[in-house]
Amino acid sequence: MRRLPHRVRASRGLFAALLTAVAVVAALVTATAPAQADTTICEQYGSTTIQGRYVVQNNRWGTSGTQCVTATDTGFRVTQADGSVPTNGAPKSYPSVFNGCHYTNCSPGTNLPARISGISSAPSGISYGYVSDAVYNASYDIWLDPAPRTDGVNRTEIMIWFNKVGPIQPIGSQVGTATVGGRTWQVWSGSNGSNDVLSFVAPSAIGSWNFDVMDFVRQAVTRGMAQNDWYLTSVQAGFEPWQNGAGLAVNSFSSTVNTGGGTPGGPGTPAACTVSYATNVWQGGFTANVTVRNGGSSAIDGWKLAFTLPSGQRVTNVWNASLTPSSGAVTASGLNDNTRIAAGGSQSFGFQGTYSGTFAQPAGFSLNGTACTTA
Repeated sequence: MRRLPHRVRASRGLFAALLTAVAVVAALVTATAPAQADTTICEQYGSTTIQGRYVVQNNRWGTSGTQCVTATDTGFRVTQADGSVPTNGAPKSYPSVFNGCHYTNCSPGTNLPARISGISSAPSGISYGYVSDAVYNASYDIWLDPAPRTDGVNRTEIMIWFNKVGPIQPIGSQVGTATVGGRTWQVWSGSNGSNDVLSFVAPSAIGSWNFDVMDFVRQAVTRGMAQNDWYLTSVQAGFEPWQNGAGLAVNSFSSTVNTGGGTPGGPGTPAACTVSYATNVWQGGFTANVTVRNGGSSAIDGWKLAFTLPSGQRVTNVWNASLTPSSGAVTASGLNDNTRIAAGGSQSFGFQGTYSGTFAQPAGFSLNGTACTTA
C-alpha cells in the first residue's frame, strides 16, 4: 500500500481534530439553546405573540429613553430600561402581556371584548420576577367599556398592584380596604383625565397567584364604576417603571375568559334578584337578617351578595354565610351547605354589628354582579 507523505497525514489528523472540536461545540450549543429563539423588542410600541394566544408589548409611552423587552415562551423580561421620570407623575411605560384587544392589537383567538353579564369566570395566573434597584409597580390592567371597542382608551381601568417599590401610589386617593379573591387590598379610586381608575394594592408583595378576574370586575360594578351590560376588553399583566427596571420579568402568564354560562338567567348570574334586609337596632348595636331570592329560571351556584355598610358600621358576628371584610364594601357568600340558590328559591343569613352616629341600611345590593331590588 502506498503511504501518504508525512505532511499530508499530519494535515488530515489536524483536520479530523478540528471536526471533532466543532462537533463538541455544536453539541454544547444545542444542549444549552432554548427550543425556540426569544424575541427582543425595542420599538416604542412593538409587540409579538407567545403561545399562539397572547401578545407581549413593549408599550413605552412616557419617556424617550430606550426600553427593550424579550419575549420568552411563557412571558417576557425587561432587558433594557433607560432613564427615569418623577415619581409624583406618570410612569415611563407599561411593558406587558395580554389577552384581548389593545389599540386595535388583538391577541390571537381571543373572545374579548365580551359582555360582563355573559362571563361566568375569567381565571388568570401570573408568576412575577422582581428586582430591587428600580422604582416600579407590578400590576394587572383590566379594561372595561360600555361598548365592545378594540381601539383607544376604555372608560374604566382596574389595576391590581401585586408589588410596589419606591415612593409611588395609584391614581386618586385611598377609599378604604376590601377583601377580593380571599386577599385584603387597599382600594384607591380616581381619574387620570381620560378614564376612571379603580386600584387594588397588596399590602405586601405577591410573587405569584391564580385568581378570577371577575372578582375584581364585580367590585367595579358594585362601586358604580361599570355596569353588567359593559364589556371586558382586555386582561393585561406587566410593570409600570418610573426608574430603571431592567431584569423585571413575567415568568409565566395565563388568561381565559369563559362565556356562555353567565348570561342573565344562566348559572351564576340571576335574571332578577330581590333582597330583604330586616334589622333590629339598639344604641350602638344591631342585627340584620338578610334573605336573597333568585328570580331567574336557572339555579345560581356559588352566590355572592355585595353591598356597602354605611360609615361607622362594623360586623362582629355572622351566621349561615361568610362575610368579608368587616366594614365598608363587603361580600357575603354561601357556606358548604348553602352555596346554591335554586330557580325561584332563596337563601338567608344574618350578622350582628356595631355602629356609631345614626344607623342606616345599605343603599343597594348586587348578586354575582347583578343589581338587586329590595323588598
